[in-house]
Amino acid sequence: MKAPACHLLMCSSSRVAGEPKGGCQGRGAAELVQYLQDEVVDRGLSDVLVTNTGCLQQCEDGPLLVVYPAGHWYGPVDSTAKVDAILDALEDGGTATELLLNA
Repeated sequence: MKAPACHLLMCSSSRVAGEPKGGCQGRGAAELVQYLQDEVVDRGLSDVLVTNTGCLQQCEDGPLLVVYPAGHWYGPVDSTAKVDAILDALEDGGTATELLLNA
């Protein structure tokens, strides 16, 4: 298997015991992860991997979406419109600067 060119990590607040808690889960992260995955497939981004993560310990800014290898941390990514803006920027080779944390 070829390594993906880009890895999208979406926090959904799962804890070590597997129970969903926290800000990201309470703000619809699980549904947004599914939307993100569907959009990646619909856009034909075959070199992009989406992963649902445990807590990234930035609850006040969640849901978070982290893009690697770029190292961009986006938040709060709490709507499909924000997911679309990030994916649009990714497709264009850019960054959705208005959604970056600590920009």
